[in-house]
Amino acid sequence: MRRKLIAGNWKMNLGLNESGVLTRKILGKVNPGLLKKTDILICPPFVSLALVSGIIKDSGIKLGAQNLHYEKDGAYTGEISASMLKSAGCEYVIVGHSERRKYFHETNNLVNKKVLQALSNDLKVIVCVGETLQEREDDIFESIITEQTEVALKDIPSEKMIDIVIAYEPVWAIGTGLNAAPEQVSHIHALIGNTAEDIFDKNAADNLRILYGGSVNKDNAKEILSACGVDGALIGGASLKPDDFIFIAEQASDIN
Repeated sequence: MRRKLIAGNWKMNLGLNESGVLTRKILGKVNPGLLKKTDILICPPFVSLALVSGIIKDSGIKLGAQNLHYEKDGAYTGEISASMLKSAGCEYVIVGHSERRKYFHETNNLVNKKVLQALSNDLKVIVCVGETLQEREDDIFESIITEQTEVALKDIPSEKMIDIVIAYEPVWAIGTGLNAAPEQVSHIHALIGNTAEDIFDKNAADNLRILYGGSVNKDNAKEILSACGVDGALIGGASLKPDDFIFIAEQASDIN
């Protein structure tokens, strides 16, 4: 069984001081036994990365960023590079989140460029894929997710697949209080795994962790995490509540 990963995406929330307070609360609730069974990742805003990195140093909790630019460096005002994230202590970066696709019009090809840039700087990547409500109702969601996955993984060396995590986040479930039924989640996770196997091989697919994201909370986490093919969760709002976030991680640990 693949080791589960519980990732908290703080989005555009919390200033420097508040980020420090939340990090210390999370750290205080994590027991060593939990981290032996489940990976815990927190992804604060850019301005808090270095601070949070210092707080969680040697704790076993992992640090990630919410985005990066696809170029190494240059005249890209307001952007942040992979090497900057590394220097701030990041091990992971989220790429292609549905909010980036929706509000900043990020395309599949742009997501791929970001994935390649992150991997070239030895960052692990959480690649987000998912369909809108209209795409699900039109019954084209399988082709949408297959295309998103195929393009995101384009030109990735097979040996780098160990550093890839895919998060299935149905757009219609993000921040809405809705979440996909376990059988829907398992179906899409199998589709993503089969797509990875078609691109690479069975070994790559067998080792690919696939998370679910979309209104995961303390009340539905056990059901979602118990679904076939679910290797963890990408959590938004609940990751800002230390009790809820660690409770979800404990649920994952119990399932492992």
